Amino acid sequence: MILGAGPIVIGQACEFDYSGTQACKALKEEGYEVVLINSNPATIMTDPEMADRTYIEPMTPELVEQIIEKERPDAILPTMGGQTALNLAVALAETDWAKLEAIKKAEDRELFKDAMKNIGIKTPPSGIGTTLEECMEISKSIGEFPLIIRPAFTLGGSGGGIAYNKEEFEVICKSGLAASVTSQVLVEKSLLGWKEYELEVMRDLADNVVIICSIENIDPMTLTDKEYQRLRDYSIAIIREIGVECGGSNVQFAVNPENGEVMVIEMNPRVSRSSALASKATGFPIAKMAAKLSVGYSLDQIPNDITKKTPASFEPSIDYVVTKARTLFLSIKLIPRFAFEKFPGSEAVLTTQMKSVGESMAVGRTFQESFQKAVRSLECGYSGWGCAPVKELDWDWAQLKYSLRVPNPERIHAVYAAMKRGMKMDDIHELSLIDKWFLAQLKELVDVEEYLLARNLSDLNKYEFYEVKKRGFSDTQIAYATNSTEKEVRLKRLGLGVTPMYKRVDTCAAEFEADTPYMYSSYDFECESAPTKRKKVLILGGGPNRIGQGIEFDYCCCHASFALQEAGYETIMMNSNPETVSTDYDTSDRLYFEPLTVEDVLNIIDLERPDGIIVQFGGQTPLKLALPIQNYLDEYKLSSASGGRVRIWGTSPDSIDAAEDRERFNAILKELQIEQPKGGIAKSEADALAIASEIGYPVVVRPSYVLGGRAMEIVYSDEKLVTYLETAVKVDPDRPVLVDRYLSDAIEIDIDALSDLHGNVVIGGIMEHIEQAGVHSGDSACMIPTKTVSPTSLDTIRSWTTKLAKRLNVCGLMNCQYAITASGDVFLLEANPRASRTVPFVSKAIGRPLAKYASLIMSGLSLHDLGFTKEIIPNHVAVKEAVLPFEKFQGCDVFLGPEMRSTGEVMGIYSEFSIAFAKAQLAAGQKLPVSGTVFLSLNDLTKPQLGKIARVYLELGFTVAATSGTARILELDGIPVERVLKMHEGRPHAGDMIANGEIHLMVVTSSSDDLDQIDGQQLRRMALSYKIPIITTVSGALAAAEAIRSLKSSKIEMIALQDYFLENGPQIDYSKDSDAKATLASSKSYRLNKALFSMNNTNLHSEEIGRGRVSRGSSAGQALFSMNNTNMRWNDQIRLQKEVARILTLFMYLMFEEQASCVS
Repeated sequence: MILGAGPIVIGQACEFDYSGTQACKALKEEGYEVVLINSNPATIMTDPEMADRTYIEPMTPELVEQIIEKERPDAILPTMGGQTALNLAVALAETDWAKLEAIKKAEDRELFKDAMKNIGIKTPPSGIGTTLEECMEISKSIGEFPLIIRPAFTLGGSGGGIAYNKEEFEVICKSGLAASVTSQVLVEKSLLGWKEYELEVMRDLADNVVIICSIENIDPMTLTDKEYQRLRDYSIAIIREIGVECGGSNVQFAVNPENGEVMVIEMNPRVSRSSALASKATGFPIAKMAAKLSVGYSLDQIPNDITKKTPASFEPSIDYVVTKARTLFLSIKLIPRFAFEKFPGSEAVLTTQMKSVGESMAVGRTFQESFQKAVRSLECGYSGWGCAPVKELDWDWAQLKYSLRVPNPERIHAVYAAMKRGMKMDDIHELSLIDKWFLAQLKELVDVEEYLLARNLSDLNKYEFYEVKKRGFSDTQIAYATNSTEKEVRLKRLGLGVTPMYKRVDTCAAEFEADTPYMYSSYDFECESAPTKRKKVLILGGGPNRIGQGIEFDYCCCHASFALQEAGYETIMMNSNPETVSTDYDTSDRLYFEPLTVEDVLNIIDLERPDGIIVQFGGQTPLKLALPIQNYLDEYKLSSASGGRVRIWGTSPDSIDAAEDRERFNAILKELQIEQPKGGIAKSEADALAIASEIGYPVVVRPSYVLGGRAMEIVYSDEKLVTYLETAVKVDPDRPVLVDRYLSDAIEIDIDALSDLHGNVVIGGIMEHIEQAGVHSGDSACMIPTKTVSPTSLDTIRSWTTKLAKRLNVCGLMNCQYAITASGDVFLLEANPRASRTVPFVSKAIGRPLAKYASLIMSGLSLHDLGFTKEIIPNHVAVKEAVLPFEKFQGCDVFLGPEMRSTGEVMGIYSEFSIAFAKAQLAAGQKLPVSGTVFLSLNDLTKPQLGKIARVYLELGFTVAATSGTARILELDGIPVERVLKMHEGRPHAGDMIANGEIHLMVVTSSSDDLDQIDGQQLRRMALSYKIPIITTVSGALAAAEAIRSLKSSKIEMIALQDYFLENGPQIDYSKDSDAKATLASSKSYRLNKALFSMNNTNLHSEEIGRGRVSRGSSAGQALFSMNNTNMRWNDQIRLQKEVARILTLFMYLMFEEQASCVS
């Protein structure tokens, strides 16, 4: 049984989908039956074919115990699911793969400190506190601020921080004690200014230990060989002392730059975020190796997938310091991507509590090259480091020095501004504590920029171009510096013959040839890419995770690769995100770890010459590249490697633009007679005010071409609208703002549809939002099938979606959003002819892989060929709930609105809505109470629903409490209510009741009144701190009541995903594709279908069987390989017998189920 990581949250992102997917594949490869538990539907690991039994269920000890009792696994593997899985394992108190003692010893702060003392490794002066009083005593014994507060058993440093004074210390300690599952915090002396290093370590049962790599937070070039060897020795001693017998661990150290003193900070006895980075940076698949080690392999028995010649015990030769002179590449995980703009009111300061939402990785031959590539990979508006103005250049010296001194997301750009403005290197070092070697490298980049600024493009010769490009400067940066365009720079560069070469990641510093095409670009003189002449498809990924564009889009990219590989195409993945499954070297045939920019994409198109380029699955990132790519292809009419034309597959860039451009889109809707809310396009402040006056407040305002509702807001007055235009967006003719009538109390509908090249359209799923229209679709809970929508409205939605897909010539996926008013009027809110973030959820809900279907449609197959010709309405109910990161952003309001704030999602699935909703709430971390006091505070817009909400909760046995205005309405309606003071009205107030544990559930809607907004925000923040469930919409409150009623009377049953779709295996006909590898016939279950597909793809020849060369990953192939393995262990033989018996049984079953033609 593998425990997953649950939803994407800050501190635990899609790197655990990557590790969990690797573990599933590795264990199934060994013949084990895999049971997976994970609440996140947007993951590859929860696809039905990835494990034998997949439970998309809340990850609580009580419910996981039910699954254990049902499945009776031999062992539990908790080291692939991050902190969530480790904490769950501790709660279950029984595991075989990572001993419970090892988990406790590593995670319990006091036990870890004692363990380090036993082996003579220093830890910072510290103490363990379980109460605020104990923490205060520890602070006195340490004697000086700043102090670090680290809660035990928490994720991403939740609840922790750096305290610079007594007041901050008390606040952080209270937060840390509340966040820790053991109410334990470590208070330690701050090591600010010390260098922080991480080592990835692996150990097997034979006590072999290897160091995969070392990682440094800012610069990886400042460790001496002696210091590195000492950290290496310490890491090996620590993993042995803690007792991690097999698998991977992450150990973090601090090194004093003055004297080399080393202290250990902490260790993670599991696969971590850094493990994903290390795996991608080295080509050493840590999670896969850890899974193999957990079932008894030793490191020397596991082959290296990259070289095919070396074992896993062969340490990767890529250490950035020890092997510096012969290092072939440098990998930088640079400046994690932050999202403070999504959380107004939160302070943009970085502490021990993780706040980043994603990261990028870049690979280059030099530090400067990889650094520049990493900056532009972040997609934060920078084309690299420098060669364009940054806002820090306009700051006064005090502000600039503050930004250098205090850790913040823009600090690296403050370094650039300081250098440009002539600040001395010693002063920058003193303020930022960044190593001088690192600063010297950056100063050289500034000097190169100054050189370029003094030259014209025509002045640059071939040698100068190479020198500039070797330092990572993009064409866009050069264009800015030489006062030219990116296209002019590209033409000049190509005319001089200056093109990037592509090198392979090989794990061994070129000592052995790399078998796996995992590439990065560099301006070197030897290309190792070796493109083929096969039919191929380039898939553009989504880049770093961010709010609005996350794992859901990577899921679609992976499915595209899987489907097209099965259909006979060579797949090429291009992405810059080290956390994802898409950047695993065996997800696609060829992987390019590169920034997703026009320059980098065109370079790969020129090299590979693919038949198709897919931009539909990676979110807004590749969509923004679609038009420049299309213009390039139209101009140069490139031939593909296989002899055809290079084309963008799927919906054309022109159709995508038609859906995004409001004027073009309005004309199409008018032509099709599709209604939309009244609104207009404002190109100035005056336009916006005039439109708002005409249609009436409240209005929704937003910029165009954004994802995740960026800068979208509901405004209620001219004053608020002017404030929005001045602070949130800059409105001008080139950047118009959309102003639409806000449909209050409307139901919002999401719909995903598929359309093929033959004009056929099939609805994938219709989702009803539980929150009312106005809450961003990514933050709203939704369900399949719909519950309250009339058949007439549904027919209208289906008809409009079909008409629109045909009119836009959609090829692949399209998502539409509708609003249905109380009177039954239907309005189209927006249409996106691309993959949406709901695709994974819909696919899991209906049991059909929509992204796979979409990619096959782009290759030319029809919906009829896929066997997907009508909408599937499931007999069960699936509920998607958003997971929000408010606890990481102190000071911001938890109220939901039109701008997306969620980082991830969970799914609840059951035969009835109420239990499915309760499961989704529990999985999202919101445990609904079944008794107690419910606090109601509703704004004027929602007060008409007040009596209904109060009566529902009174019927359930709750006491109702409310503030004066709300209480008065309830009393007039004859409803018993306990009056509570607002926070500005005196004591004891609602906040005191929260602190005293007298409120168990809160329903608080937002008000436009400034004083009420302050009160409501404070109450919601307090409820969050005390872990009281908060509901901010009327519809959410009614859904919660329905769920509570079922929880009081029913037991939650755990059901595997495969059991919901026993009769719904996928049916794909490849017969019309000459390059198809196999034909999938209809089957009784996903597992049966998967086995049949594997058997049809096992192209075995007698001589290959004799040498053990078989199709990788096929069940039959694994069995034959095992038969020819003379060194087979006893447990291997037992698993082999079971596997052969299973395959023979499947053959017999198929023969008698009218599948004979497919088998033969």
